[in-house]
Amino acid sequence: MIKCLGWPIGICSWSINNDLVMLEQIRDITGIDHLHLDINPVIDGAGPEYVKKFQSAGWKFSAAMVGFRQEDYSTLESIKTTGGIVPDECWPQNMQRVFKAIENTGSLGIKFLEFHFGFIDEPGSAGFIKLCRRACLLADRAFESGVILLMETGQETADTLKMFLDHVHHPALAVNFDPGNMILYGKGDPVEAVSKLGKWIRHVHAKDAVASSVPGLWGKEMRWGDGQVDRAGLLKSLRLVGFEGTLSIEREAGSAKLSDIENAAKRLSGYSE
Repeated sequence: MIKCLGWPIGICSWSINNDLVMLEQIRDITGIDHLHLDINPVIDGAGPEYVKKFQSAGWKFSAAMVGFRQEDYSTLESIKTTGGIVPDECWPQNMQRVFKAIENTGSLGIKFLEFHFGFIDEPGSAGFIKLCRRACLLADRAFESGVILLMETGQETADTLKMFLDHVHHPALAVNFDPGNMILYGKGDPVEAVSKLGKWIRHVHAKDAVASSVPGLWGKEMRWGDGQVDRAGLLKSLRLVGFEGTLSIEREAGSAKLSDIENAAKRLSGYSE
């Protein structure tokens, strides 16, 4: 196991298409042994062998992740209308999909299930109230299974997310903090966001990015340490809010993912206060 300031360093399995061979290469080189598991294949019929291959290889699951078929990430506007559990026409099937993900996450003994809930409307609006009700329904089911749902950050400001979490006030609802997403979506400074969301942060994605110079357009994902995330400031802020989870490297872009992940692991494990 390798750590950063006492926190285990992990990797998001979907960063390299859930490829066990590549994961083993990364572990041999870096010592990473924590995995944020993409649980979508299980829900889509891959069978128990999918998870067993990671278990047999000795990977420790820090969290699970589920996604939704209707999501369109081609533009910021398209994901705003298609993201997460917000679209009404997809809610029945997405509700069942999250229920299945909760069941599988709980049966595997994984504590956290992470996903994008979707864009949060203005507090007090009909959309805000509807999303609160849906989040509560899903969190109630998660609580029964001993699972905590993690809202992925980035699609809203820290202030908006804090207001949402304060309003819902559910013991099975917390945050997966992604500093890169905050920049990609243009939703504020990640270091300031940690100070506002700290008591809910249970898991962190080590992802970096640079913001777009054009409002309303995507920023660009970068390898960890090459973007605009203040790494030292972020880690210090996580320490101050008492974070106790895993730092999971996520690399979704680029043509050299293996070396980018290895570089991120080296930078994280080499950091000292």
